[in-house]
Amino acid sequence: MPEYLAPGVYVEEVSFRSKSIEGVSTSVAGFIGPTRYGPTEGPPELLTSFADFDRIYGGLDTLEFGADQQVNFMAHAVRAYYDNGGSKLYVTRVYQPTTDEDNAGFANLTLPGTSPSVISLRARFPGRAGNMRISFALRSSPNLLVENTTGPMLVGVRTNDVVYIKDGTLSSPPNIGGVHDVIQDGDQQAFGRGTTITRRLSELSPASGDQVFRITLSVRVRRSGRFEDEQGWTDLSPHPNGLNSISSLFTENPDSRQKYLTIPFAIIPEEQLDSGADLIEWLFGTNFINDELVRNFLTDAELNNQSPIQTRPKPSELEVSYVLENGNDGLLPAAIEYAGREMQRDGSVTDGSVQQSTGLETFVDIEEISIVAAPGHSVGYKGGNRPRVDQIVQYLITHCERMRYRVAVLDSPNDQVLSEIQEFRGKLDSKYAALYYPWIKIVDPLDPDGRREIFVPPSGFVAGIYARTDVNNGVFKAPANEVTLGGIGFELLLNKAQQDILNPLGINCFRFFEGRGFRLWGARTISSDPEWKYISVRRYFAYLEHSIDKGTQWAVFENNNEPLWSNVRNTIADFLVNEWRNGALMGLKPDEAFFVRCDRSTMTQNDLDNGRLICLIGVAVVKPAEFVIFRIGQFTADRKT
Repeated sequence: MPEYLAPGVYVEEVSFRSKSIEGVSTSVAGFIGPTRYGPTEGPPELLTSFADFDRIYGGLDTLEFGADQQVNFMAHAVRAYYDNGGSKLYVTRVYQPTTDEDNAGFANLTLPGTSPSVISLRARFPGRAGNMRISFALRSSPNLLVENTTGPMLVGVRTNDVVYIKDGTLSSPPNIGGVHDVIQDGDQQAFGRGTTITRRLSELSPASGDQVFRITLSVRVRRSGRFEDEQGWTDLSPHPNGLNSISSLFTENPDSRQKYLTIPFAIIPEEQLDSGADLIEWLFGTNFINDELVRNFLTDAELNNQSPIQTRPKPSELEVSYVLENGNDGLLPAAIEYAGREMQRDGSVTDGSVQQSTGLETFVDIEEISIVAAPGHSVGYKGGNRPRVDQIVQYLITHCERMRYRVAVLDSPNDQVLSEIQEFRGKLDSKYAALYYPWIKIVDPLDPDGRREIFVPPSGFVAGIYARTDVNNGVFKAPANEVTLGGIGFELLLNKAQQDILNPLGINCFRFFEGRGFRLWGARTISSDPEWKYISVRRYFAYLEHSIDKGTQWAVFENNNEPLWSNVRNTIADFLVNEWRNGALMGLKPDEAFFVRCDRSTMTQNDLDNGRLICLIGVAVVKPAEFVIFRIGQFTADRKT
C-alpha cells in the first residue's frame, strides 16, 4: 500500500481492465539434418531466406558420405519451405566425423616456407564446402613521408601499421628488410619487427628520396560449390594489434556470433603472432616481396634502369591464392546424432567451459518453433537404413511430445509402394506428428541443361504450406488442398482408390488433379485417438495452450481469491471471443463456442491450501470438411413442396 504522510495530491495509476493474451506464432519451423557447411553444435540461427541458409550452411551441392553421394535434401527442403510460404526457420546441422581426431573433416592448409614458426589456414566448420580458395592481395598507399619543420613526419600512419620503406640512397631495390611494423618509441615512431626496433623515423630523409608506403591486405574467399558467391574484405591491417586487424577478423575464436557464422576460415599461428611484417612474409614469401612488391614502389625511371627492364605489377599480380584441402562431409549421421546432447560442462578441461548442445536438443530453448522436420532422414529405407530411420522418427516424435507445443512433419521413405508405406505407418502412433507420402519430383538446379529430375522429401513443402495456411487463413484451417509450389510431379501418381486405402490410416497424400495441379490432399495425424484425428485441431490446441500459457504468467503468486479468478476468466474469455470472431470456433454466439470456469466449482479448499488455481476451459473447435457430400434426387414438375 502507498503511504500518505504529507498533505498533498497523489496521482496513481490503476488498471480497470483485464490482462490481454497475444496469440503466439505457429509458422516457425526447425529443420535438422546434414548440410555442406555450418556449425555442428550450439544454438541454431534464425534464417529468413534461402540466401541466409546458403551463406551459413552451404548451397545445394551434393553431400559425400565416404564413397557414397547423396542429394542435399536439407538444402532442397529449405528452398521448398520458403517457396511455399515459410518465412522463419531454424536449422541445426548434424555431423558425424570419420575419425575421433580433433578437427576431423576441417579443410586446412599449412603455409609453405614458414619455418621455424608455422602458420596455417583452416575452415571455420567441417565439410567439403570448406575446400575453399582464399586470395590475399597487397594494397599500398601513396608516399606518406613528408618533411616537417621539426624533421620527417608520417601522415596517416599509426602505431601497429605495416609500412614499406623505400630507401632513396640505394641504387638497387631493397630486400625484405623494406617491410616493417610501425613501433611507438617514446614520443616518436620507429620501425622493426614485433617489438624489435631496427630503424627510426628521425633517420629517414624525404629530401634524399626516402619514401614510406602503408601496406594493407584484401581477402577474397570462394567456397567450393557451383552457386557459391565470393566474399571479400578490404583495408585489413597485417599487424595483430592494428586497426581492423586481419588476424583479429580471421581468428579461431571470434568475439561475436555474427563473425563466427560469416567468417569462413581462420588464420592459426603455431606461436603467438606479434608482427604484421612477419605475417606478410609468411603469406606471400620472401621472393614475392623482393620481386613483385618492390617493383610496385619503383618509379618509371627506376624500372627502366633495371636489367632487364622491369614493368610495374598489375593489381592482380600483387596477390597470392591458396586452396584449403581435406574437408569432408563425414559419415552418414547416425540416429543418435539427431537426438543430440544437452549443454553440459566439459569434464576434460578445468577452465569451466561447456560443451554446446547438439541435435534436437538445440531446439529445446527456442519457444517459437512449432514445426519440426528432418528432411531426408528416411532415404534408403530399403537399403539397410531401416533401424536408423525408425529411430530418427521416434526421436522426432518424442521431442515434440516432450515440448508439447510443436508437431513433427514426417517424411515417408522414398521408393515405397502402398503395402510398404502401410507397414511403415503401422509402427507409429502419436497426436504430435503427421506423415506425408510420396516424395516430390523437382528439376535438379545443379543440372546445367535443366533436364535432370530428382525426388526430394515432402517435409520442406509441407512446412511451407503450414506457414502459408497459418498466415492466409489461420492455424485452425487444415493445411490441405494447397498447391505444392516448385514441384513438377510425384514419385508415384496416386488415384482415388489408392488414397481410399491410405487416408483412413493417417497417411497424407499428394495428388495430381487435371487443371488444378499438384496438391497436398490430406490433413491427418498418425494418432489412433479419433479426438486428435486432424493435424489442424492438434496445431490449434497447441496454439491455444501456448498462448494462454504465456499470456497468464502474470497470475503466478497473486492472491488466490475471487478478484484473481475473475481477472483470469475475463482475460481468457476476451482471448477466446477474438478467436471465435476469427472463425476458429463453432457456434453462432460466444456461449456456444467456449466456456471458461475459474471459481469454487473448479477448486477445493485443498487446492487453495496448496497454492493451486485451477481454470477449466472448453472450446468447440472447427474441424475440416474432409468429405463434402451432395445428395441429389429427382422430383416431378407437378410435385407439391
